[in-house]
Amino acid sequence: MATMTTIRFDHVGVTVADLDRAIAFFTGLGLELEARMSVEGEFLDTVIGIPDARTEIAMLRPPGGGTALELSTFERPGHQPDDPAAMATRTGLRNVCFEVEDLHGTLARLADDGYGLVGGVGQHEDVWLMAYVRGPEGVAVSLAERIG
Repeated sequence: MATMTTIRFDHVGVTVADLDRAIAFFTGLGLELEARMSVEGEFLDTVIGIPDARTEIAMLRPPGGGTALELSTFERPGHQPDDPAAMATRTGLRNVCFEVEDLHGTLARLADDGYGLVGGVGQHEDVWLMAYVRGPEGVAVSLAERIG
C-alpha cells in the first residue's frame, strides 16, 4: 500500500492584465492584501516554463487566514487574453467561490461598481443562496450565502 503524502490547499492563482483593479475588486469583497511583489529569474522561468519572464503578484487571504488568492500580472512576456465571457461549461478553472454573509448586499455593491450577474440568484434547498458575478477581466466569481 502506498504511503499518503500530507496535502494542504495553499492558493488559487488568477492571471490578470490590471492588477490594481483586480486587487480592488477582491479587497472590496473582504479579502486582505497579504503581500505584493515582483518575481523574476531562474525560479520563475523554471516553474512556468517561460524564459526571461517577469510577473507582479499579490497574495490575498480571508480575514483570519485560510486559502490565498494569488493575483498575477505579467510584464514579460505580454498577456494572452482569454474569452472574458466564457460560461461555466468551458473546461478549465470555472470559478473562485467565496462565502459571504449578505449576498444581496454584496451583489448590490458590486453592481454599483459595474460588476454584473452572469445569471441570477439561485437557492439550493434551504441551505444556500448563490450567484455568479463576472469580475475584472471576466473572472467568474461565485458568491454563496449560507441560509440554513
